[in-house]
Amino acid sequence: MENVHSNMMWFRQNWSGNWWTVSGGFRTGRKKEPAENKNGSNRIAQCPAWQGFCAFREKRMPGDEISAEDARKKHRRPKMRPDAKTEQEDNMWARAKQNRIIRRIITVAAVTASALMQAFVIQVFIRPAGLLSGGFTGVAILIDDIASLYGGSFSTSLGMLVLNIPVALLCSRSISKRFTFYSLMQVFLASFFLKVCRFQPIFDDTMLNVIFGGFLYGIGTAVALKGNASTGGTDFIALYVSNRTGKSIWEQVFAGNVVLLCIFGYMFGWIYAGYSILFQFISTRTISSFHHRYERVTLQITTMHAEQVMKAYVQKYRHGISCVEAVGGYSHKKMYLLHTVVSSYEAAEIIELMREQDPHIIINVLKTQNFYGSFYQAPIG
Repeated sequence: MENVHSNMMWFRQNWSGNWWTVSGGFRTGRKKEPAENKNGSNRIAQCPAWQGFCAFREKRMPGDEISAEDARKKHRRPKMRPDAKTEQEDNMWARAKQNRIIRRIITVAAVTASALMQAFVIQVFIRPAGLLSGGFTGVAILIDDIASLYGGSFSTSLGMLVLNIPVALLCSRSISKRFTFYSLMQVFLASFFLKVCRFQPIFDDTMLNVIFGGFLYGIGTAVALKGNASTGGTDFIALYVSNRTGKSIWEQVFAGNVVLLCIFGYMFGWIYAGYSILFQFISTRTISSFHHRYERVTLQITTMHAEQVMKAYVQKYRHGISCVEAVGGYSHKKMYLLHTVVSSYEAAEIIELMREQDPHIIINVLKTQNFYGSFYQAPIG
């Protein structure tokens, strides 16, 4: 209190300037030169309160001096270490590697679940109802049934391996080796589960076995496809042709399975062949409902930041995009209309990317019925 009183007394006795200069210095934090009095002496600089304030602002004790070079060093941005860029790149690669590891874990989980579901359907629905599934699994079951007519036996699990391995090796040149590896892994696991697992039938009614068995068999195949793998057999052939043509051929696969089932009906009775064809139809429709890799959609985009959106889009995706300048009919503001065609499984990620660039963007998604011209299809796996 004594210091405050002495400072106030000093102002009354010695200061003849104006309050705006002093209060402005205090308010803005700028160090202003104190005004001189009539005698020319700098009385404000001699004020103890002013000296204490200046020392506090400079974060130093009164009497300490700071050079211009020290002031520049104080506010200078720290230099980046020579190896900082390398560390950033290492961190980027570490994150990418972590993402790859997560994708591999998801693929292995999908393949395992698909193989277990396939073994479950064969033991619970197909075998008790006397049905025949499609693909190479159906061929293996048919060979086992034919062998049983002559008093022999041929293991279904062994037949799945013998039939799938040659086709996998032939198709691996067009389909990625990683996809082929995980597909063969699914076949091996399905054969293993057929050997070690013993699932009991649920229904006595043949139609219930057909409906639920066909649906679950299709789900098992779709799970493998979603995990960047397959159940082998005709899936290899279907994906090989689809990757060449850019179109889904599950309907053609169904037609091929019908031929196989007709052979089965000729040898073991047409009623079982009829049930098996219905089983295969339900399975194929289920796969088509959940697997949309070869379907395409058109994105109609309205944005006021076309350059920013297109730059982010073309850096990540190998699809063309068109841009047209337009004027809003209601707002009369300048805007841009973008137009691109993408694969349906890419649409969600592309929309998210564009919304990050422009939160107010408008995107209309249209199903593309027919597309003519070059179109980039990402390789499988």
